[in-house]
Amino acid sequence: MHAFRVGGSAGLLLCLSATFTWSTIAFAQPAAPAPTPPTTAPPMPPDYVPASTTPVVVPPELLKLSPSGLTADQVATRAAQTSFTARAAEENIRGAAARVDAAWVAFLPRLTTTARYTRLSDFTPGSAGNIVGTNHPSGIIDFNKIPAGTAFVSTALIFRPVVDNYLLQAGITVPISDYFLRINQNYTAAINSKDAYRFDAIAAKARSASDGKIAYYTWLRSRGAVIVAVQALNDQKNHLRDAQNQFQAGNASRADVLRAETAVTSAELTVERATNLWELSEKQMRVAMHANESEVFVPGEALDTPMPPVVGNLKQLTLEALSARFEVKSVDANAESARQQAAAQRAGYYPQVSAFADGIYGNPNPRRFPAVQEWFPSWDLGAQIIWSPNDTLQTRGLTAEVESRATALAAQRGVVRDGIEIEVVQAFQAVKEADFSISAGKRELASAQEAYRVARELFNNGRATSTTLTDAETELTRSRLDVLNAGIDARVARIRLDHAVGRDAKPFTS
Repeated sequence: MHAFRVGGSAGLLLCLSATFTWSTIAFAQPAAPAPTPPTTAPPMPPDYVPASTTPVVVPPELLKLSPSGLTADQVATRAAQTSFTARAAEENIRGAAARVDAAWVAFLPRLTTTARYTRLSDFTPGSAGNIVGTNHPSGIIDFNKIPAGTAFVSTALIFRPVVDNYLLQAGITVPISDYFLRINQNYTAAINSKDAYRFDAIAAKARSASDGKIAYYTWLRSRGAVIVAVQALNDQKNHLRDAQNQFQAGNASRADVLRAETAVTSAELTVERATNLWELSEKQMRVAMHANESEVFVPGEALDTPMPPVVGNLKQLTLEALSARFEVKSVDANAESARQQAAAQRAGYYPQVSAFADGIYGNPNPRRFPAVQEWFPSWDLGAQIIWSPNDTLQTRGLTAEVESRATALAAQRGVVRDGIEIEVVQAFQAVKEADFSISAGKRELASAQEAYRVARELFNNGRATSTTLTDAETELTRSRLDVLNAGIDARVARIRLDHAVGRDAKPFTS
């Protein structure tokens, strides 16, 4: 649309000029005397410095394209490898893997071992009774038949404590009910949580890679903007030189010259701003790659190469995105982990059944009476059922909390899916718009270049005003920027589309 307007304006100027010339020749009439211009112009301020008309050379490093130069894929690889977000996500994976190992250990029977030494205080215990003895021959004694004069001896029964106690004990507990109600659910929840962190790490690397590519093309855009700004500055310098020549010939006023000098100054400011933007964008690219300041970067990609067509329609791309995006997979894994945690919490409603066995090797053995200062082994086997009403009440609140988290994650999945669908539509439309802008921008630039050429010729011949030439110069500069931006936008739009669909995550899935 802009190209048509510029071309139409130039054609209109030519038509008006030709019509005016033909009318002057065919219907020549005495012209009214022109007002006599003032013979002297007011003096310029003492600190006034005329603008230079010397052309500015474009910095050579901006135009240097090297086969071994930096490419968008190289920036993406380094950005993904050095991303702090991706590194944090990988550390989360390590933590989740440790929780999986801990959950797996719960499948094993619980083993406990104890080694203990105890020193008891020594004291003289009281008598536990008396023992009566006789010198009668051993055997069964019938007290009714004991001969007269048999001697009896009474001795107090005292059990002296063993002050040095040694104990070696080993036990095993098998949580029978937890195998069905708690342990497997916790293990499955830990695995799903680990998968969610792994999906987050892949998504973080893909995002860093895409942002790195966009930073690269932003860097190229800023370099191209400097070139366009320098070209616009040189156009303004040419305009100033033409205005000075026309002023010397009496075809332009001093105001035209001053206006052209002002345009040169404004163009110089634009070059300075474009240069600052170039330096900022290069810094942003270095930060994305975490590159050293000593590295020198030159472009390794040309912006005039044709872009590959987009494969698939909008519906196909949306379905691909919903099945490939790792953000959706992460939410699904987290939701499943929460559901398994809720199932494990519900085990608190039921009694806990377990079997156990113990082996004791003690000196003295605590199960042996009376205590004797010697090593003696013993063992025991058993089963138990434990249930507490307090656990039931506590389980109700904990289960409700985890179930609400699972429900919230399920709702979050819908939010993520809706966002992805919108993202795909926007990226797909941006690609189509950018591709159209490339062809339209080329036509616009060709029209603006021709309009500028005609306007300058008319101005140099005294048949156009300085304002007309300024408009043509502005249109030419804008057309150059449109062509530059169209090439960059087409590449950035494809990067965003690949990310929206999930294709940029494929290199990080292995």
